[in-house]
Amino acid sequence: MKKLVTIIAVLCLVLAASTIGFAQSKGTIAVIMPPHDNPFFKAEAVGAETKAKELGYEVWSVQHGDDPNKQMELFDAAIAKKVVAIILDNAGADATVAAVQKAKDAGIPSFLIDREITKAGVAVSQIISNNFQGAQAGAEEFVKLMGEKGTYIELVGKESDTNAGIRSKGYHDIIDQYPDLKMLAQESSNWSQKEAFEDMQTLLQANPDAKGVICGNDTMAMGAMAALKAAGKGNVIVVGFDGSNDVRDSIIAGDIKATVLQPCYREAEMAVEQADKFIKEKTTGLPEKQLMDCVLINKDNAAKLETFKLSN
Repeated sequence: MKKLVTIIAVLCLVLAASTIGFAQSKGTIAVIMPPHDNPFFKAEAVGAETKAKELGYEVWSVQHGDDPNKQMELFDAAIAKKVVAIILDNAGADATVAAVQKAKDAGIPSFLIDREITKAGVAVSQIISNNFQGAQAGAEEFVKLMGEKGTYIELVGKESDTNAGIRSKGYHDIIDQYPDLKMLAQESSNWSQKEAFEDMQTLLQANPDAKGVICGNDTMAMGAMAALKAAGKGNVIVVGFDGSNDVRDSIIAGDIKATVLQPCYREAEMAVEQADKFIKEKTTGLPEKQLMDCVLINKDNAAKLETFKLSN
């Protein structure tokens, strides 16, 4: 009898422990991002993962490789895992709508950062940098650096990405006001440093007298600068967009002249905070679309930049 009582007591303790553990578990948040070889997307992932763990969630962190089909596979996996929320930087403004809708239909809310999608009311939140405002700030600095005249090349991001077009429009909203600034060529380098390096080599052969290069993101700016230096044209003015540590160091070294910081780390934290509130209260208390202003980074403040965050 004493042995039976002991067994029952142990079973009760195990059951109590498992019940407590279950009560303490807040579930898993999926963090689905573009490739982490771009430091911008890596910072987003780290920001989301860190905040989710801080708030008591487990994290399933994966990369869609900018492939909408892979992204859909990951959404299917997230639904099968019964995650409690999805934090996403998407693989295409149009192609992502179906994936986010599928998660919503399964009762899983999505919180988007950086890139918006083309349909409202599907995601709970879309926290987006004000890319047009940021591009205008970068273009104003580019015009000043160019002395309001000269020839230039533009490297544009991935054509399926809404941000690529918005940034280009923001650039031209300012630059096109100056008739003495002439664009020699416009090329999509797909956000890639390698492609930007190769494209810049080709573009320099056709346009050897270009005085400036304005880029849709920092990785392309790094690729362009490397190609320019290899060609002995390191004095060409290069401006990027994102606010990466690599470009920060390049600005401090006097190579790339400026970039535009979009606060992606904070956006990722905010997405998780809003997910946590939505899980608890079924509302974020905020509008779906939320814009965050960008900040010009140049030689005056580059030293204050660290991992897409600017210190005071």
